[in-house]
Amino acid sequence: MLRKKKGFTQEKLAEAAGLSAQTISDIEGCRTWVSENTLEKLSKILNVDVFQLFLPPAESEGGDLDSLLYNRLLKLKAAMKADIDKRFDQFYLTEKSSSQV
Repeated sequence: MLRKKKGFTQEKLAEAAGLSAQTISDIEGCRTWVSENTLEKLSKILNVDVFQLFLPPAESEGGDLDSLLYNRLLKLKAAMKADIDKRFDQFYLTEKSSSQV
């Protein structure tokens, strides 16, 4: 993992970026969306280009590259679906309550 290779704990990276350790955990676990500003902050702190934040761990860290990419895409797909479902439900409930007034 890039963060560990650069010698950062989640807490230290969070502190340097002005984020919570939970946010760093959520980013690493593909459980949250990340703004362009946050990506830029993290890339500067870790001294890498932004695109490098999206690269999977090296093959030596377990698994082949295709499997790692596939698993990350599955996580991203699930996160996107959950976000879309949540937004749809919020929109539907808002529209439904508006039409009942």
